Amino acid sequence: MVEGKVIFVDAVHNVLWKRLSELGWECVDRTKDSAETIKSELHVYSGIVIRSKFKLDASLLEQLPKLQFIARSGSGLEHIDTDYAKKNNIHVFSSPEGNRDALAEHAMGMLLMLLNNLKKADTEVREGFWLRAENRGFELKGKTIGLIGYGKMAQALSKRLKGFEVNTIAYDKFKTGFSNHLVTEVSKEDLQRKADIISVHTNFLPENKYIINEEFIKGCKKDFILINTARGFNVHTLHLIDALKSGKIKGACLDVLEYESVSFENVYSKQGKALERLKQFKNVILSPHIAGWSHESYFKLSNVLADKIESWLTSKKSTN
Repeated sequence: MVEGKVIFVDAVHNVLWKRLSELGWECVDRTKDSAETIKSELHVYSGIVIRSKFKLDASLLEQLPKLQFIARSGSGLEHIDTDYAKKNNIHVFSSPEGNRDALAEHAMGMLLMLLNNLKKADTEVREGFWLRAENRGFELKGKTIGLIGYGKMAQALSKRLKGFEVNTIAYDKFKTGFSNHLVTEVSKEDLQRKADIISVHTNFLPENKYIINEEFIKGCKKDFILINTARGFNVHTLHLIDALKSGKIKGACLDVLEYESVSFENVYSKQGKALERLKQFKNVILSPHIAGWSHESYFKLSNVLADKIESWLTSKKSTN
């Protein structure tokens, strides 16, 4: 028995296609078609597999009477009107479990690269300069790392940090009672007072826009290093630049930028001079929104979705 038709809007690991087919779904590859072409034909599908090609807002979802589920490869759900989906019994699946390890390791790599001057030293050696004292680094041991948001990504990072003998603290506006052997829950004010390094792990909510801004930065007692592997709009770029210039922020590791396109595939061409100014700082490490993208996570993101859909389908059948 065919459960229904599932459209693959974005390319994902083929394990999801394989497992959905085994569960009785007819899978259709439309990854190479334009967004507008796809949107015009969505009404015939029972399931959608998507990363971030376009938004699934209420105005679009209300045109899809057959839709039973949306499978978002990744963690963020900002492109999906989850409230509408919930009210209309459309199940939304995401897979943060699939890329949390990749993101945590990437964040560690960026931080270690910055603390140990690896980018600068590598460039200098290649250019014929052998500067040892000038590239002396800093150890993580003994530092206090402050995590803003303590979801799956921050939890994975806290596990990696444990081996470096740091003091990890975390503030989460929406969660309490999560202190454990890896992390101590604190208030935002305590985090600002204690942290030597601050790493952002918030989700895409309007109230998280510019949570790292001039006011927040000035409220921090110590000069600190900033890490952002969450969303670009968490950090006010111009305020970051001012803090880098003054030394209040000693360095930054940025996998995401305020000027990214909606699909995260590139940065806006009209981003002004701010990004160019940011790129001039040697104590800023940049990567193109790939913290959660490893060869392993590419598989795990899809396999996790398959697990969740299979579990949902099993539960659905048991209640019928």
